[in-house]
Amino acid sequence: MIYIINQSQFFLMKFFKKTGKWILIILVILNLAILISGKLYLYKLIANTLLKGRMGPSLTEYLIFDNREVRAGKEQPWNISKNYNKKTIPEKYLTELVKMKSVAYIIIKNDSIVHEQYWDGFNEDSYSNSFSAAKTIVSILIGAAIDEGKIKNIDQPVGDFLPEFKEGKNEKVTIKHLLTMSSGINFDENYINPFSYPAVAYYDKDIKTILKKYKAVDEPGKIFKYLGGNTQLLASILEKVTGKSLSDYASEKLWIPVGAKNTAYWSLDHENGIEKASCCFNSNARDFARIGKLYLDSGKWNGKQLIPLDYVLNSIKPADLVDEAGKKNEKYGYQWWIIPHYKGHDIFYARGILGQYIFCIPDKKMLVVRLGHKREKSLPGQDHPGDVYYYLDAALEMYGN
Repeated sequence: MIYIINQSQFFLMKFFKKTGKWILIILVILNLAILISGKLYLYKLIANTLLKGRMGPSLTEYLIFDNREVRAGKEQPWNISKNYNKKTIPEKYLTELVKMKSVAYIIIKNDSIVHEQYWDGFNEDSYSNSFSAAKTIVSILIGAAIDEGKIKNIDQPVGDFLPEFKEGKNEKVTIKHLLTMSSGINFDENYINPFSYPAVAYYDKDIKTILKKYKAVDEPGKIFKYLGGNTQLLASILEKVTGKSLSDYASEKLWIPVGAKNTAYWSLDHENGIEKASCCFNSNARDFARIGKLYLDSGKWNGKQLIPLDYVLNSIKPADLVDEAGKKNEKYGYQWWIIPHYKGHDIFYARGILGQYIFCIPDKKMLVVRLGHKREKSLPGQDHPGDVYYYLDAALEMYGN
């Protein structure tokens, strides 16, 4: 028996000696490749994905970045319904919520919270990355800038603000094209490729330089193509016309007026840098819900119009575009996703890559917020992740009457 153990140990040591050498060689080659290419952001990418046992970003990793505060003002607490949490989520929907590693699920009806549930140690004040739901916030701020007269209208050329858009096909790109994801700019939106725009913009330290590598190659205003760089350009315009950081403008025009409870954090590309505008607005479920309430009330908050009515209404209807397959766009407005005629309801919502959702169901005066670690892929022939319908159906079944 002792002999067998020793033999096993011998073979294991021999195996690790051989493989360890090759692993070391691979790491050296990889390190040299990164240094030679100058793509130093790959160190941060690898350290926060593969070396942590995952293939993508985390819901709560805002602390690995520099952040800027989106300051809150005086809290305007949510009303709590007299029926708060008196109903339980039906098992078939609860199973999906758990399967998709949900951390928060809130249903709000008639401006009162009727259901609220948390998992994985989260609570009403826990911070969570919005991911692409931040795009919707940037759209709201464009509306605010139009209301102030800092931007004339959505048809204003981007070249009026950014000099690199004064020539070639870039000259034809307008704010509307950026809002509706129809700019024709050659951003390489690939969530698997570590060298494509999303990974570089997320982990690199110089977004402004990154943006200059891209230009319009297709006719703007024709084809819907979801590209995060469009939102980053909108943020550049906001910074230019307001003379403020995106976070400060968001605080002034959104977070303080809607009575957010907690200061939010917008992740930056580097210390005192610029906000990662297409993602990375970090807040909590109750405060995220305020974004939905603002648009459920057509841009009003407590009777005061914060965002122009016509801008809000156009934001939540499909832009007149076709997708790359030639199918008429029915799913996207001004950085809001749209589900028309779902079980008799016209729904619009903000969404992020790990299943961050802020749903608005206007005819029921309902909001649904779901945050979590996972989301399903889109169903065949559908434009929305499969889990979306579970969260909507649960809310409608519980409180839709």
